Amino acid sequence: MPSNPDAEKQMDQSEAKANEEKMKEIDRMREEILSSPPEIVIANHCFGLFELAAIYLSENPPRLVPATLAIDALAGLVESVKGRLGEHEQTITDGLAQLRLAFVQVSTLADNPVEKI
Repeated sequence: MPSNPDAEKQMDQSEAKANEEKMKEIDRMREEILSSPPEIVIANHCFGLFELAAIYLSENPPRLVPATLAIDALAGLVESVKGRLGEHEQTITDGLAQLRLAFVQVSTLADNPVEKI
């Protein structure tokens, strides 16, 4: 099958333009992150881990092993930066406690409870 140099050139130009747009978006996101205080960025990650654990716990049946991983990851993060998360720290700490309580409540009702969180 003969190749079409014009079509290939147009395709290369389209790919180059798409890559350039992606790089601009990455640069914009990078600037946004750099303009935010790190405690806000870290708090957002904590909220994401909270949501992840809550989603696993709310499944029917609850997905306890993945929930444990998300809860442990959140706990590790919170404990390693204790005192440095600013205004959101208490909310995150309270959320972690709520997740742990929910885990215990859900796991006692589950057929195969996980021993420890």
